[in-house]
Amino acid sequence: MNESLGEIAVGKIVAADFRTAGVFEQFGIDFCCGGRQSVAEACEAAAVDPEVVVEALRALPPADAHDDSHVTRWPLDRLIDHIVTTHHTYVRSALPTIARHLSKLIRVHGSRHPELAWIAASFDELGRDLLQHVVKEERILFPFIREIAARDGNGRSAVPFETVENPIRVMEQEHRDAGDAIRLIRAMTSGYTPPPDGCTTYRVCFEEMAAFERDLHRHVHLEENVLFPAALARQGLAR
Repeated sequence: MNESLGEIAVGKIVAADFRTAGVFEQFGIDFCCGGRQSVAEACEAAAVDPEVVVEALRALPPADAHDDSHVTRWPLDRLIDHIVTTHHTYVRSALPTIARHLSKLIRVHGSRHPELAWIAASFDELGRDLLQHVVKEERILFPFIREIAARDGNGRSAVPFETVENPIRVMEQEHRDAGDAIRLIRAMTSGYTPPPDGCTTYRVCFEEMAAFERDLHRHVHLEENVLFPAALARQGLAR
């Protein structure tokens, strides 16, 4: 195994080239909340061969150094706008659709698949927590980060805290809670695999939940491995 690559944090690798997220997802490696783990540590936690993961990473074609999608080069304002318009908007639109489909599945299949009630209740709780979470980010944390970017870390703050460290810590804990919840839902759905007697709605609903998990991983990654470290660095705070 390439020892230097094995020692690099997973989140740092994904931040440098987001195409690697697909490789880590393929092997069940957490690159968002678990992004501070090294590749070697993440492979051990996921019970996968690090040599195989490294080989898959190396197999990616060279990235375009001038690709404007390289988020680590974006200004903080642009990164925040992207998170809100892409991921927060997706959360708000996907949650009611998935909830409607789960309700239909319970009506049609609930007697044969009682686990659907638990899945629906768990997803509803996750959704309510995420909706509160994105509101806190949009009304409290993100405006403060915009202010930090505008004053370049100098001057007095117009919000009731002087550093961004504490609100970031709160958001990271909520990310971990959401990650735990979605992992439980994944386990209960056998990796979003519909049962043999599942109808088209069953398949569509499970595909929607799988897509929701993928978006959540990207959403949390952009915040924890790109936006938050950049905001902390603007205030001279080490990660």
